[in-house]
Amino acid sequence: MIKASVLGATGYAGQELVRMLYQHEYVEIVGLGTQSYAGKPFSEIYPHFNGVVDTECLNIDDPALINAAEVIFLALPHGLSLPYVEAASKIGKKVIDLGADFRLKSPSVYTKWYKTTGPSLELLKQAVYGLPEVYRQDIKEANIIANPGCYPTTAILALAPLLKNKLIDTNYIIIDSKSGVSGAGRSLVVNSLFSEVDGDLKAYGIPQHRHTPEIEQELTLLAENDVMVTFTPHLIPMIRGMMSTVYTRPNQNVTQIEIEEAYQNFYSNEPFIRILPQGQYPHTKWVLGTNYCDIGLSWDERTGRLRIISAIDNLVKGASGQAVQNMNIMYGLNENLGLARIAMYP
Repeated sequence: MIKASVLGATGYAGQELVRMLYQHEYVEIVGLGTQSYAGKPFSEIYPHFNGVVDTECLNIDDPALINAAEVIFLALPHGLSLPYVEAASKIGKKVIDLGADFRLKSPSVYTKWYKTTGPSLELLKQAVYGLPEVYRQDIKEANIIANPGCYPTTAILALAPLLKNKLIDTNYIIIDSKSGVSGAGRSLVVNSLFSEVDGDLKAYGIPQHRHTPEIEQELTLLAENDVMVTFTPHLIPMIRGMMSTVYTRPNQNVTQIEIEEAYQNFYSNEPFIRILPQGQYPHTKWVLGTNYCDIGLSWDERTGRLRIISAIDNLVKGASGQAVQNMNIMYGLNENLGLARIAMYP
């Protein structure tokens, strides 16, 4: 059994992670850490775990959370992960960080966008960006995983086959994304209250949303040349789910068949990527509660532009599910373990 601790277990991503790990046949949860509910049973904070996970939560600084575990999941706000990663690394533990602190390879870029100091360059070099469809081989050997952000997951997976095969104009990429309210976390924030979001739709974080440099970093690596994007996130009045519509322009003489074949070939052996049939486009409900990313393509002959639409559950493939997938890869397990779910419907 893999002994696992979750620090930040009482946030939305944290509790989703607990739910998945509890149902994983090779995992034993040995510790749940929290900033706000130390001393309380987990099932008191989330009553749907009553009689299932009644473990008493510890303060996230309790050393037992790291000492008792083989793998430590960090589901913490940005700027908080570093001391736990350092402590775990010193004694040979594996870490999967669901936060932003290890995603950006440049400390100065991190400081610019997050307005705080992040990990040292030396420690960043040990971290692998945890997008299995791109970095699976590196993940197998890693001890520190930087779990991708939810928006970047939709954008990178939508564009990876095109950039890897140099099929599009990298100077023309527009990403229009929409997320359910759970992406804002569980904290009591006025902008996330029901009466503020219900019946409303709004863009936010523009022109400098913090996921922009993460998206550009990974797209640049795929394209092997500098990529800048126009990224606009929106908040939609539903609990969970995320969709990105990406607009780009194919290179001259590239055909629709080449584009479709690029996606089929790039994702041919990927258990959680579903390329939809021509004329069918993703719904967030089709991936609700699952680790799938559904992708649909639309070639507009009239304008010469290409639309790529991708949908995920922001708390699963966009956070906790991807973290479990990374753990499975790190330990040489079947990637489906703990994740083989069909979406709930309706």
